[in-house]
Amino acid sequence: MLDSGNGKRLERFGTVIVERPDPQALWHPRQSNELWNSAHAVFEMSQQEKKEVWRIVAELPQPWHMRWNNLTFGLRLTPFKHTGVFPEQQIQWQWMQDTILHASAQSAPRVLNLFAYTGIASLVCASAGAQVTHVDASKPSMTWAHENQTLSKVRDTAIRWILDDALSFVSREVRRGQVYDAIIMDPPVYGHGPEGQLWDFPKSFPKLIEECTKVLVPHPLFILINAYAVSASGLMLKNILEELVDGHKGTLEAGELALQEASTNRLLSTGIYGRWSRR
Repeated sequence: MLDSGNGKRLERFGTVIVERPDPQALWHPRQSNELWNSAHAVFEMSQQEKKEVWRIVAELPQPWHMRWNNLTFGLRLTPFKHTGVFPEQQIQWQWMQDTILHASAQSAPRVLNLFAYTGIASLVCASAGAQVTHVDASKPSMTWAHENQTLSKVRDTAIRWILDDALSFVSREVRRGQVYDAIIMDPPVYGHGPEGQLWDFPKSFPKLIEECTKVLVPHPLFILINAYAVSASGLMLKNILEELVDGHKGTLEAGELALQEASTNRLLSTGIYGRWSRR
């Protein structure tokens, strides 16, 4: 993140600079107008279309790729102001990779990734030796995740791809008697499954957590929950995780995720998280 303020943030992804709205950036920018005007793309209100769209200022690289450790993934500008990667998640990627690599299991740990989006967390776990079940309700996101798997050269058999509503899928796994060593989830505030299933965080999230307790092995490896744009705190996720692990020994953390401006110590909150591991 290069700068933030006036309800916006300025970020660089590889060689591409983008400007996006952020309602929490209520302070003043610290960098020059010249830097802000160097953006390749700006997400802003279009008077013609009467909605927010990307205004392309300079040519974007094709393909537009980035790397993290041994993984490669593709970026693009989406209608929802995203690029396909959330940089603040790299601290979680490293944590999951380290946890899997240090696991003493005789076989590959089974990881369930819900609301898995473009699949970077799935690739991180698979590349560390886990067997991943990747669940997302969006067909375009699933296609994107497949592309990232190809770019990263992660073996096909390491990830099982499921296009489905998260709650519906976990409920079926309960009936099938399937269990997992670890669970990752990144639930939205609102959403719809491929068959029109409604996701409403305050109502649906507690039901999903209840079902997740039934698909965890007796001695889980880790659990990670991220949440964006919800009216809740990290304390809520901490309390949820305490119930979910039910007294298992391990390390539990919860709080905010943030991006730090490149030239200052100013932080911009991007969401909340809770995580537990038996390490």
